[in-house]
Amino acid sequence: MIPLAVPDSVLPEQPVCAADPGTWCARFYQWTNNDFLAQSADTIMSKTFAITLIVVMALLVRYLLHRAITRLIEGAANSAVSRLVRRRVPQRKRPVGAPLISQRRAQRARTIGSVLRSMTSAIVLLIAMVMILAEFGVALGPILASAGIVGVAIGFGAQNLVRDFLSGMFMLLEDQYGVGDIVDLGDATGTVEAVGLRITTLRDLQGTVWYVRNGEILRVGNMSQGYAVAVVDVPLAHTADTTEATEIAARAASERLERDDLSDDVLEPPEVLGVDRVTNEGVMLRLTVRVSPGRQWAVQRALNAAITDAFDDAGMPRPLIFQRPADGASPTATGKG
Repeated sequence: MIPLAVPDSVLPEQPVCAADPGTWCARFYQWTNNDFLAQSADTIMSKTFAITLIVVMALLVRYLLHRAITRLIEGAANSAVSRLVRRRVPQRKRPVGAPLISQRRAQRARTIGSVLRSMTSAIVLLIAMVMILAEFGVALGPILASAGIVGVAIGFGAQNLVRDFLSGMFMLLEDQYGVGDIVDLGDATGTVEAVGLRITTLRDLQGTVWYVRNGEILRVGNMSQGYAVAVVDVPLAHTADTTEATEIAARAASERLERDDLSDDVLEPPEVLGVDRVTNEGVMLRLTVRVSPGRQWAVQRALNAAITDAFDDAGMPRPLIFQRPADGASPTATGKG
């Protein structure tokens, strides 16, 4: 059977250099049947050493930068300045803040370290890619110009994302809050469960999980840094002897705080501030005590119960309570004490 001749117009076009047997161009075209690789074969083989050196140097620089970032972040918390600050903290406060500080420090180190390593990897690999393209003789001007235009367009289209990212970075660097802290972020209040570069996750007292964008956080109220203050307001009648009530409240609070369930949470003795305000129903006696972060509510509940019992035992008059009888008659004022 005689093979049919194929017209030249039907044959696929090949690079001119592919017609020279024994050249790298001909070999690459035979292996890959790709015009670009065939035309760049001589450049690839002649620039192999330079390209290999660029790749090796890029990987080495990336490794050294990652190692430096890791050591810098891990060592920042144990620097001489940090040790000096810890020495200035009173001894009785060190055990209280140490666990939370360590937890926040670990969280910040992981997040910031991950971000910095990702950024350095992207920058180093991008520079290496540009240098490799330059070895092939590719015109970099149009590529860089196009990349700049695309970057500007993405920047305008993702302003909120950039805002969240920058806000998250500054929150982590300034240590405004960390995992385990009880914070008030304006729209949500609760315990921080995760701190990211874009969002902060916290759970409120009802168990609801809130995802708050970092760029939308205008203020942060942290109730877990350093210490907290338990504020106890005890109502009294107008006829009550405030001096005697102050002594009873101070004594009851001191005795209650000496028990094992609260003694470890108390940082300073309770302080009775006296009458805080006067209303139509009675007067309000205020007592404060400095406690461990996050324990102020438990201490408040315990002191409220202890002081109330002490006032009842001493016959201290309490404010009037308006009650409505079951038969629908007019309300009557009753008092205790």
